[in-house]
Amino acid sequence: MKKRLNALLAAALAIFLGLMSGGAHAEPPSYNFSPVNQYDINLTAAYWNPIIAYVSEKSGVKLNLKIGRTSADTTSFVLAKEVEFVFSNHLFSPEREQLGWKVFGRRNTPTVQGQIVVPADSPITDIAQLKGQEVAFAGPEAFIIYKVPYAYLLSKNVDVKVVFAGNQNAAFAQLFAGKVVASGGNSQLVDGYSRREGKKFRVLWSSEPFQDLALMASSKVPEADVRKVAAAFIDMYKDPKGRDILHQASKEVGLPNDAYFVAASAADYAAYKRFYQSAPVSLH
Repeated sequence: MKKRLNALLAAALAIFLGLMSGGAHAEPPSYNFSPVNQYDINLTAAYWNPIIAYVSEKSGVKLNLKIGRTSADTTSFVLAKEVEFVFSNHLFSPEREQLGWKVFGRRNTPTVQGQIVVPADSPITDIAQLKGQEVAFAGPEAFIIYKVPYAYLLSKNVDVKVVFAGNQNAAFAQLFAGKVVASGGNSQLVDGYSRREGKKFRVLWSSEPFQDLALMASSKVPEADVRKVAAAFIDMYKDPKGRDILHQASKEVGLPNDAYFVAASAADYAAYKRFYQSAPVSLH
């Protein structure tokens, strides 16, 4: 009798726990999202917060914005495996390709170029005039803004004094304040800064074209969650609400209205891999 009573109690408890488990509202999966600091922290947050709020709502997968003070700080979170989704071009070196990040999207913007720029009224008209001068770059991790133009300077034996400003806006602020004579640049951000701030540049050099930064997912994220997040990003412009959010966010940073997200793959980033085939190892 006692054994039967114990068995009945055990069965009742199992049913109760099953009901509780089935009836409880499951929390949505949650991941950190780190976009490279193309702008200062406030402007980066102003652009990305409404976008990831929309993507979280549409996908049912919660994304949390995680950015550091500089682009190098933000990338350190990625390398420390504290992040599951990124908008970055810092992960295409041969060493970092081994980390298993997968491209699933990009922004529908023209290709970008690494540039070396000076103010439009600068007396400097040639790259050779930069020798021995202070030149600002976003940071050591910045591919388009630092690695590409700096590799070009090295190839021309133009030895400059590198000044890391933290992000593109800060580099331009130092340039127009007269603290440096030139700056590395991303052609998209050069144009956006010019529109926002009314500043004019002279471009001394431009690189070959590269695709804009990539939306990427860590290999540890379940494929189902990656598909949901990717679909929310890529279909965002088709939804009037999503389109309005994209237009307003783009306006904040000086991007065109049609800077929405499209599907992409690693093949779109072949130019990055070509760069690393000839770049100095110090820039990997």
